[in-house]
Amino acid sequence: MSFVDRVDAGRRLAARLGHLTQEPVVVLGLPRGGVPVAFEVAQALGAPLDVIVVRKLGVPYRPELGMGAIGEGGARVINQDIVRLARVSESELAEVEARERVELERRARRFRGERPRLSLRGKTAVIVDDGIATGATARAACQVALAQGAARVVLAVPVAPPGWTSRFNETDELVAVETPEPFYAIGESYDDFSQTRDEAVIEYLERAHRGSVASAPVGARDRELTVPAGPVALGGHLTIPEHPTGIVVFAHGSGSSRHSPRNGFVAERLNGAGFGTLLFDLLTDDEGRDRANVFDIELLARRLVDVTRWLATQPGVAGLPLGYFGASTGAAAALWATTDPGARIAAVVSRGGRPDLAAPRLAQVTAPTLLVVGGHDDVVLDLNRQAAALLVRCEHEVTVIPGATHLFEEVGTLRAAADAARQWFARYLLIDP
Repeated sequence: MSFVDRVDAGRRLAARLGHLTQEPVVVLGLPRGGVPVAFEVAQALGAPLDVIVVRKLGVPYRPELGMGAIGEGGARVINQDIVRLARVSESELAEVEARERVELERRARRFRGERPRLSLRGKTAVIVDDGIATGATARAACQVALAQGAARVVLAVPVAPPGWTSRFNETDELVAVETPEPFYAIGESYDDFSQTRDEAVIEYLERAHRGSVASAPVGARDRELTVPAGPVALGGHLTIPEHPTGIVVFAHGSGSSRHSPRNGFVAERLNGAGFGTLLFDLLTDDEGRDRANVFDIELLARRLVDVTRWLATQPGVAGLPLGYFGASTGAAAALWATTDPGARIAAVVSRGGRPDLAAPRLAQVTAPTLLVVGGHDDVVLDLNRQAAALLVRCEHEVTVIPGATHLFEEVGTLRAAADAARQWFARYLLIDP
């Protein structure tokens, strides 16, 4: 068996950790790849999420050999046997530690910003990574968690080599979903093992901090559901805040809308402004593996229309103004869907989208449309400007976010895009008096 990606791995790992729901848990993701996995675990357990930033202290003339580790809050673990055998002097150890402490603090500030580190004192620290290979970093993290006062330490990973548990004596519990034989590398157990960027780690932590499924605002209705779309059933996530003023349907062409941390971040900004949100997958898992489906704009638009009609009949939603938020090819699908004869879409926002792919229908779009593009996303910016010229029957704007590339991974750029979307929907999603 293999995992689709780190989101899938996190959900399957969380299913093994249900017995921890009665404990005072703090979930700690090892940056970078462990954080998307940890996010899913934290959601499932209803627990707070943080990173555990550790730095190995390598022997000066052989840095791959660890003689200890340090963590935030002054946590320090030294293997005196290695120090003695390697004949490392106190001054050499202090020099290595000072250098690594600077890097540790830099990385902690990068990931967490101004938020304080979550206290582990008296808590069950659930340390999560995307897999175990040698286990050196995970061992250091477990030692640091104990040094920070954790009452119990649980190390949980989606995949580890056979016999991995014999390497750890710092933990109270070890959990792995898979231990394949033979074991070659962590990435062999993932269909998608692409690198997790710092910006993605920051987004996961911000999303967890601002409140996720497990900590929705008082009065909000927040649930996973199955959405009918023609002959298929699609997974979705619906959030309705108390006293909603409208609802925004998210359309993402890759079929990963409800799993996307970027879309999740935007949705939470909209929820905070009083808008309901529906994040759903335009394609089934099997369909999403065929890239041709991702660019089948007519198919995606039909799915979006079907879901929109279904949504308009749901309790608490009927009568609310509807908007579309599209990313990638989903932006083209959103614009195409607004031209359906029965569509009553009040506004559309595209983030880094490809509205040009809806060129045959753009002249028919009447919904006010905002195209948000990164200032450094040169090709897509040009395509958006060309598409805007075809929007002859609706109010429209092209908003350029300075410094942003296609995925809005630069610090602050996704927030700027989300705020632009929030302002656009606040302007046009108005309940009739």
